[in-house]
Amino acid sequence: MARLWLAYFCALAVTPLTALAAATDQKVLTPGEPNPHDPDLQRVKHELVKAEIIPTVVDEFLPSFVLDVEWSSDVYASLGNTLNPKKVQDQPTFTVIRPSGTMDSAAANLTYTITLTDPDAPSRDNPKWAEMCHFIATGLKLSASDSPASTSSDLRDIMPWKAPGPPPKTGKHRYVFLLFAPANGTTEPLNLTKPADRQHWGTGKERHGVRDWALDNGLAPVGE
Repeated sequence: MARLWLAYFCALAVTPLTALAAATDQKVLTPGEPNPHDPDLQRVKHELVKAEIIPTVVDEFLPSFVLDVEWSSDVYASLGNTLNPKKVQDQPTFTVIRPSGTMDSAAANLTYTITLTDPDAPSRDNPKWAEMCHFIATGLKLSASDSPASTSSDLRDIMPWKAPGPPPKTGKHRYVFLLFAPANGTTEPLNLTKPADRQHWGTGKERHGVRDWALDNGLAPVGE
């Protein structure tokens, strides 16, 4: 049975805010004052680099938040853990956690977007269909208080949930959850575009996907 390698590399759920200097550059936005020496955030970045999520899927950054992705109390994404595809068919619940530091009011007023991408379609050795878009939802608002923000009821689908389903004999796939925010810091409603196709996120280019879509929509990951 094919199994999933889920990167709660959602660490990208740890997106930073800043302006995009050029169409080819992806900048990260900073929602507050994260501690660059926070062991949890450093571990997230380390695992992203180790799994080659950085720089293959997203440009280098140090996350400011951790994105908790959970299907049930014993089924959750945890920095590259392996899960049975049968147990992740339904859309999970999301919680954004700020390990340390404070978040300013401007960041609390931003609208955040969650995505799920597969850079290993149909396999990591032959990613001719990659990246594959599995999910885009927006409308997440974060609280300026110390409590984590549960997001499930606040999300509006841009691309409906497509459950991970790696083909047989294609090895483990890195399913990567990412959190984005407007690169220009706007608090206005977001008019995000739906990719023309799930394959290649509609770019028509092999190994292209969420990074291209985010740039086209003025989004960036949250971190340093």
